[in-house]
Amino acid sequence: MTLTPVPTRLVVMGVAGCGKSSLGQQSAAALGLPLLEGDDFHPAANVAKMRGGMALSDDDRAAWLDTLAVQLAARTDGVVLTCSSLKRRYRDRLRAAAPGLRFVFLQLSREQARDRVAARPGHLFPVSLVDSQFEALEDPSAEPGVLALDATRPLPELVHAVAQWVRSVPAPGEEARA
Repeated sequence: MTLTPVPTRLVVMGVAGCGKSSLGQQSAAALGLPLLEGDDFHPAANVAKMRGGMALSDDDRAAWLDTLAVQLAARTDGVVLTCSSLKRRYRDRLRAAAPGLRFVFLQLSREQARDRVAARPGHLFPVSLVDSQFEALEDPSAEPGVLALDATRPLPELVHAVAQWVRSVPAPGEEARA
């Protein structure tokens, strides 16, 4: 019996300024998958809160994560999603909606994140909130289906690393099917 591989559903995650959007866009193109920009799904109240310099709470993120979970579940042919996914329970919520979900964790220092966020005027996320992202972050590196990468590497190298990983390492749960 030949098993069909599970279509790739991938979340590019990390704190603000790590490069989720850039890597997500280019990885989606390299893998021939559609891209969903997680920030586009925030309700207006969340956007207003962030623009006002207030960090989102778990309650603020709940409906947003539910919406992203629905989007992932609907993309049975594969998708790349950008989403901070800072806490394990957020990632587990997304995993429950999309079996075999993978995460690319872009790592960088607080100082690097502050510098990058400060360099993008007009973005919904102000530099004053960077510390709150690091305070909420639960490192996913030891979780199944996670590729941790240094966010300061050149973008083409990051895209290559993602594409190589997706093509050569089975998705979580897929190795049990083989």
